[in-house]
Amino acid sequence: MSFAASVLTLYPEMFPGALGLSLAGRALEAGTWSLQAIQIRDFASDKHRTVDDTPAGGGAGMVMRADVLAKAIDHASPPGDPRPRLLMSPRGKPLTQARVRALADGPGAVILCGRFEGVDQRLIEARGLEEVSVGDFILSGGEPAALVLLDAVVRLLPGVMGNAVSGEEESFENGLLEHPHYTRPQEFEGRPIPDVLISGNHKKIAEWRRAEAIKLTRERRPDLLASDPPR
Repeated sequence: MSFAASVLTLYPEMFPGALGLSLAGRALEAGTWSLQAIQIRDFASDKHRTVDDTPAGGGAGMVMRADVLAKAIDHASPPGDPRPRLLMSPRGKPLTQARVRALADGPGAVILCGRFEGVDQRLIEARGLEEVSVGDFILSGGEPAALVLLDAVVRLLPGVMGNAVSGEEESFENGLLEHPHYTRPQEFEGRPIPDVLISGNHKKIAEWRRAEAIKLTRERRPDLLASDPPR
């Protein structure tokens, strides 16, 4: 069974976007995964196809309406649908490689792309949405975040990457940032490839890569080492 993604958005033309190219695009054509972009406005009941309203209690901006979004979600994810329902939101739990792998191992995802000031809280609670953030910054909407999430997931689906081992040695997979990489030419502007990498000694190469990964992580993301120091 392929990974099935349903994206609820005000801008369905943004999909598949970059996901239609390279590895994800080839996997989409091959049927390894599927993508359905659903226009939220199709579920509005007035002639203007209104999806938002002023915030209760006052304040700037607009809030996406619970009743319209509920109809859209119920259409995309009827009773019995096993896929998690995600809301791309800057206040959500940070997306991690572990969560990405869990999603890749599942049947797919229903992804709601927020806009304006946010989504009516009652909708989040009533439809059991899991709020997910791709970083501590604000985007104009959830669509770019959904593209990021799907790209991260799709590349882990069976057969998408030519060499499955490639995904096992990357940043965050083992609690560390990835070690530096080198390739030909052997010397570039006076900078040679480290001798150990051309030594042919696989044990020493593995040790060097591990040490470099720990060094980089300590310098750039010490928070990753705080909870589970490398052994």
